[in-house]
Amino acid sequence: MSSPTRPPDDDAYWQRPDPSTDPLDRPEPAPEPETPPYPGPPRAEPPPADWRPPTIAHPPPPRTLPPQDMDALDEAEGSARTVTYGVGLVVGAIALVVICLLCARVVL
Repeated sequence: MSSPTRPPDDDAYWQRPDPSTDPLDRPEPAPEPETPPYPGPPRAEPPPADWRPPTIAHPPPPRTLPPQDMDALDEAEGSARTVTYGVGLVVGAIALVVICLLCARVVL
């Protein structure tokens, strides 16, 4: 809807349009042609009873796992944690030195 070119006469511009009139003046839709209803997809033939291939080889049963040495696992985890913390401390120290150098360069 475009804006009015003359002063509004008592809010007529803001009122809802008459529902009996079509604001877009659309033509009546054309009637749809007669088409037969969709019968659905064709029915599938059931597979024959012997459709699976014959089983020739049977796999062997799974082997048992070797026993785990829990003390050795705990020791390996402890040494891995020590290495991880050591690498983190070295990287943190290097980062701190680099930040201090950059800040000193900005200040000076």
